[in-house]
Amino acid sequence: MSHEHVSNTKRIWFVFGLLSAVTTVEVILGIIKPGSLEFTHFLGLNLLNWIFYILTIFKAYYIVWAFMHMEGEKSSLRWSVVSPVIFLVLYLLFILLTEGHYIYGVFKDSTIKWNF
Repeated sequence: MSHEHVSNTKRIWFVFGLLSAVTTVEVILGIIKPGSLEFTHFLGLNLLNWIFYILTIFKAYYIVWAFMHMEGEKSSLRWSVVSPVIFLVLYLLFILLTEGHYIYGVFKDSTIKWNF
């Protein structure tokens, strides 16, 4: 009953390179802020914010997939871990958009000034 140790150096460097590339794209988009993405709105947010959300979720998923070794687990275990996270992210995004719109309306239509 001996288990052979397999080196994952190539895989680790691939994951490092992929996550670094996605982070670099995020940083470049954050610095440049292309007008075509910043001033085009979709479902209450500009496209640049949607790109940031999507890339961040991709990175989080890939970190769980690669570094927490979820690719080797059974499908039922993967879904039991991923399903609550998906639900919570969507719920928090709903709260963020709903409350953000409410606060914007309060400050826009009242005598209260933006002090932050």
